[in-house]
Amino acid sequence: MSSAKPFIFVCGADDFLVNRAGKTRFGELAREVEDEFSREMLSGFASNVAEVEAAVGRFRESVQTVSMFGGRRLVWLKDVNFLADTPTGRAESTLKVVEDLQELLAKVNPAEVLVLITAAPIDRRRAFYKWCEKTADFVFTGGAGTDKNADALAGVVMAEARVLGVTFSEGALRLLLARVGPNTRLLIEETHKLATALDEGAAVIEEPLVDELTPNVAEGDFFEAAEAFFSGDLKWTLAALHRHFFGGGDARPVISSLQNRNRLLLQVRALVDAGDLRPGPRGFSKADLDRAAETYGRHFAGATEKSAYNLFTQHPFYLGKLADAKKLPGMRRLIDNQMELVNAFEEIIRRPAEQEDVLREMTVRCLGA
Repeated sequence: MSSAKPFIFVCGADDFLVNRAGKTRFGELAREVEDEFSREMLSGFASNVAEVEAAVGRFRESVQTVSMFGGRRLVWLKDVNFLADTPTGRAESTLKVVEDLQELLAKVNPAEVLVLITAAPIDRRRAFYKWCEKTADFVFTGGAGTDKNADALAGVVMAEARVLGVTFSEGALRLLLARVGPNTRLLIEETHKLATALDEGAAVIEEPLVDELTPNVAEGDFFEAAEAFFSGDLKWTLAALHRHFFGGGDARPVISSLQNRNRLLLQVRALVDAGDLRPGPRGFSKADLDRAAETYGRHFAGATEKSAYNLFTQHPFYLGKLADAKKLPGMRRLIDNQMELVNAFEEIIRRPAEQEDVLREMTVRCLGA
């Protein structure tokens, strides 16, 4: 598995994907270097120029060390972050150290030492990156901007699913991305969980399975309070708030989560009352939502990113679950909720030491009637 190139360079936008690819490659190379004392892993993580210099210094010393038993050595410089477009990465001193690193790598003899470098994120405009593309056994993994690009994240999920011998329906994939958000590690873990949960012989993960097994972690740990509040269950909501504050939570993210959902429900309520949307057992019809978007989408001109301000950026299945016809509050209740949330935010500014009390009082006013 050794490379004819002087070293191996694995990079990308997502540190989890890059580290996973590096770990796989290191395992393959380790089979060629049986002596565990001849294998070394070094951290390339640096938060300032001094740490960059120290990391490259350790790497230089390791690469130039002769094996105790005369065989080849294996050195992995992992978690390199000083090749990114950051203040540390742009510093003149860092760029000089990177030039020294390039000079060192150009002289590596793979017959004596196998070198693996993993770096994320990385500035692809830099000369060092382009030099590595031409010189190294080079791998770019995860796609550009994986941490922000939904298409790239979808590609990661589908690639993982193929490895597991399954696939996602289009709706299930969108719902998974909506539930988990831009967390590559968790997306992969959820893909494994969903694949394992499929019935024997089944190969397609559908929306209901994602809805049943994947929590809505994209909204954070305060999701339970929002779920309880909009179910109308006063006792559950108060208990969820207590758990949130007992764990040292703050009121602001809870209020933000409640406001985001309330905004969506206001829009849904208006469209349901107008007859433009009809809740069904599998959420809202995509055709209905598309027709409504054609009619009202002009009011959201330029708003293409997923947002609670624009229900047309949301997944129809998610909207339908959010706005269960049996639990969808009336317009007056939703407007009152919004005013109560604004008042609660102002109140916690006045009573910062009583945040739980403020939200409990607000909840009782909204749900206790």
